[in-house]
Amino acid sequence: MAYSDSTPPGRVVQGILADLPGLIAVAVVDAGTGLNLASHSNSEQFNPDLAAAYNTQVVKQNLEAMRTLRLSSGTLDDILITVSDQYHLIKLLNGGEMFVYLAVNSLDTNLAIAREVVRQHAASLN
Repeated sequence: MAYSDSTPPGRVVQGILADLPGLIAVAVVDAGTGLNLASHSNSEQFNPDLAAAYNTQVVKQNLEAMRTLRLSSGTLDDILITVSDQYHLIKLLNGGEMFVYLAVNSLDTNLAIAREVVRQHAASLN
């Protein structure tokens, strides 16, 4: 556990963990630096700090692709990465200044419910 429930990012992590207790990991990340503002992992093999750093690059590359392709009619809301048995969701906040990262097992998690849980809790950070 790497969060304090007295901070807004910590409360987001705590809320998501309460609603999705079987998650692999969750983090609130500063997209400028790649640093976790709050995180939790239910797996010893999953390092949310490392995931935050790499996913920051994913976010930056997606935003750059949108600029290059002149996709200015909308904003990037989230990024979904699917692995054979996992979903990795990146929900951008505050115009891409930060994001919520969620990793769940795809075999026992409904993606629509997971997205809604993240959306509801992340709204407090906007």
